[in-house]
Order: sequence, then C-alpha cells, then structure tokens
Amino acid sequence: MTRPEPAYTVADLEPLNSLQFTHFTNDDAVALGLQAVEVIREWKLNLAVDIVLGDDLVFRAKLGSSGPDNNPWLAGKAAAARHFGEPSLLVRLRHVEAGTEFIDLDLDHDRMKGHGGSIPLRVDGTIVGTITMSGEPDTIDHQTAAEAITRYLATERTAT
Repeated sequence: MTRPEPAYTVADLEPLNSLQFTHFTNDDAVALGLQAVEVIREWKLNLAVDIVLGDDLVFRAKLGSSGPDNNPWLAGKAAAARHFGEPSLLVRLRHVEAGTEFIDLDLDHDRMKGHGGSIPLRVDGTIVGTITMSGEPDTIDHQTAAEAITRYLATERTAT
C-alpha cells in the first residue's frame, strides 16, 4: 500500500449522498470504470473495481494483486450500498458512531458486507448502480471510488 489510510466521519461522507449524474448508461459505466483504473494506477494500488447498473455488471477490472478473492467483497459491499442507499463506508461508520456493530444486524452477512468501498450512483435521486472497489483497506477502497467519481463528474460537467 502506497497511500496513507484516510480517516472519515459520518459528516465527511454524507455529501456523497447528494452526488448526481445527469444520465448513466453502459457507456458512462465504462468511462467511469476507465477513470477508476487511471486513479488506481496513478496511486499504485492493488484494487478490483466493479461498475454495476441495476443488476448488470457492466465494467470490471482487477489491477495489481487483486483477484478472485475480491469478488465476494465487491458483491457484498455493493449489496450494502444498494440496501442502505448510501456509501458502504458511511453505513459502517453510522453503526460505529451509534455504538453498534454491522455484524449484529439481522442480514445475510455472506451476501452483504459492512465495509467501505461501494458508492451508489444516482440519476435524478434514484440509485441506478454502484461503483465498488476492493483490495486495500476499506477507507482506501472508498477514497479511490470517490476520487474516480469526482474526476468523472468534473469531466462530464466540462463536456456539457
């Protein structure tokens, strides 16, 4: 790992719930995925990245030492982000701040992971998909996904 682990609070992450895309197609998913790959390479990380629209895996890349062991983490973090409607790291931190454990929730923990790295993608307030990272500590997974979205949205805004 070449990056220091960031520290986040609930307040730090709540603004991600207001991020909006004007549209999000398969082509957008690939473009966001390629932006994520650029960030992963630039930051010299070992990460897998998924972009899912609805229930359809549209983009997947595995860089560095990431591999098949990341698959259940990618799916589980995305399931948590979709279920709770917010970034998976925010879900975990809300439980930490409340003095509860995510693992104590009555959920299928083989299917849903309370770890950071997945961020919902919204169009007009509706979650249309997720971007999910796995392979580094979950705060870095989250940081990388958020950076990819930030760069992509900046590019999208300058193109319009």
